[in-house]
Amino acid sequence: MNLNGKVMALAGGLLTAPTAAHAFSVGDSWDWQLTEPADLNRSVKVIDLHPDLVTSEDLATLKTTGIKTICYVSIGTLERTAADRKAFPAEVIGKTYGDWPDEKFLDVRRFDILLPLMKARFESCKAMGFDAVEPDNMDVHDNDSGFPVTVVHTIAYVRLLAATAHGLGLKVGQKNVPELTEELVDTFDFAIAESCYQDRSCKSYIAYTEAGKPVFDAEYTDRPIHFSKACEIGKKYGISMILKDRELTAPALWCP
Repeated sequence: MNLNGKVMALAGGLLTAPTAAHAFSVGDSWDWQLTEPADLNRSVKVIDLHPDLVTSEDLATLKTTGIKTICYVSIGTLERTAADRKAFPAEVIGKTYGDWPDEKFLDVRRFDILLPLMKARFESCKAMGFDAVEPDNMDVHDNDSGFPVTVVHTIAYVRLLAATAHGLGLKVGQKNVPELTEELVDTFDFAIAESCYQDRSCKSYIAYTEAGKPVFDAEYTDRPIHFSKACEIGKKYGISMILKDRELTAPALWCP
């Protein structure tokens, strides 16, 4: 059996329950907050949040207003502040992520170790009341992680994680890696992009919107941008676009 066959077989074994989370739609307005303090007073359809910023009660309140919620989970790095940090053995912890010195890369080839740990994180998101998960740092293969991770390892790993999320009744999104869209669009329910206008990669996600799945993009204030032009590109490709600071605090600017 080839690698793809093994991945599908494993994924099938992980699908223990039907997906029950609310659907996400192309054009849904959104916000993204990963750094405290959170501001949940938002007139949007979707909010992506770090779970440490909110309580189950907060999420229940958002649900009553019709807002769908996405739970941030790093699946390719280990944060220094992660509550479950001690559960990760040293053998799967690699080099420091240069842009984010409080994070170290994970050896995503080690399904045996990482899948149970990530499943526990997804279960925590589910228990809190989130509708979906954002599996961040899918691009370990494209970084100096300290491990010989290839794109084949990445695809296998994230497909298994998607199956895990779906088995828990959670939606799950592709995070960045626009070059892998064609490989992943059938597996994931939406995509989250960073700086697709600034990096000229928005068109790379068009397979999602063509499949009726939304793309959520954040452009950043620490890079030059003509945001009205960015919004025109977002509208052209059906992408829900916002302008945020790099730390993803509460302030945001939405396209008209």
